[in-house]
Order: sequence, then C-alpha cells, then structure tokens
Amino acid sequence: MDKKAKDDELYQEMCRVVGKVVLEMRDLGQEPKHIVIAGVVRTMLANHKIKRSPLTDEGVMLISGVRGFEEGGVSC
Repeated sequence: MDKKAKDDELYQEMCRVVGKVVLEMRDLGQEPKHIVIAGVVRTMLANHKIKRSPLTDEGVMLISGVRGFEEGGVSC
C-alpha cells in the first residue's frame, strides 16, 4: 500500500472514531464540545481492556495528540 492510500485509510478511521464519539455523546444528551471529545478519545486510548485494530489504535493516538483539536481546529 502506498503512503497516500495508507494516509487516506488512517484519516477515514480517525473521522470514524470522532464521529462515533460525537453520536454517542448526542445519544446520551451531552453537547459534543471539542474539549469533551478530546477527553473521551484520551480515555479510549487509556483503556487497554478493549481490543482495537492497529489502524484504530494509530488513529486514536494521532487524534489525542493533534494540536488544535482541543481548540476546535480539526474537522472531518
């Protein structure tokens, strides 16, 4: 797989993870603010009991470390 295809796949996975968090928060009646989303993603990363694919792990790690995410500077 070339770098562009891998980057595209990783980007789609990152968007899927953030989208899932936002929809679950909405279903629970919480307002999906970017600072709360970042906290949920960090909590996901800290939970080693749940098995995730290597792609999801990489995406979650990148999401949690993205500068600007907490300021709302990242969008999918």
